[in-house]
Amino acid sequence: MTSIGSTTRKTAALAILLLSASAANAHTGHGTSSLAEGLSHPFGLDHMLAMVAVGIWSVSALPQGKAWWGPLTFMAALVVSAALGASGVTLPYVEHMVSISVVVFGAMLVLSRVRLPLAMGLGVVALAASMHGLAHGAETPASGFAGYAAGFLLTTAALHVGGVLAGVGLRRYVSAQAVTLTQTLGGLCSGAGLYLLHQLS
Repeated sequence: MTSIGSTTRKTAALAILLLSASAANAHTGHGTSSLAEGLSHPFGLDHMLAMVAVGIWSVSALPQGKAWWGPLTFMAALVVSAALGASGVTLPYVEHMVSISVVVFGAMLVLSRVRLPLAMGLGVVALAASMHGLAHGAETPASGFAGYAAGFLLTTAALHVGGVLAGVGLRRYVSAQAVTLTQTLGGLCSGAGLYLLHQLS
């Protein structure tokens, strides 16, 4: 059986490869007016890490049977804020706040054994999702919003499902190391968020 140390090293190596292969700013150099472009957009490192982290956190920290509340909260806040962004609503340093959200989600994974009040945990998810939504929406021309939004929502849902399945897999197949692995993933996620934030400065 693979040792916890070996598993941690492999996880760290994968994170380094992702960082090396991804552009620091996930919101440049792509189109924003079609379903296909919307489908590909959330694979930017900041969005991808945030969505997977929400899925894992929801399994680890929310009451049993409520694991889907985190992803559903994220998607609801995402679509509302994306519509606001597309209509011209914006905030200064929204890209910085997107990167900070990755740091926060990583910290939530590290502290997943600490049971936050349900409303507080979901409130953090909704607030962070709003930053991602504003970033999505601000890039989208009004004529292409519907297709682009449908695309990024589908990919967002898929990434959340991946995170939830990862969380369930940790709990079911490596239950003795699940907490340690979740905390390790959280530390790597926060580190990636700090890296992305540094690239914006």
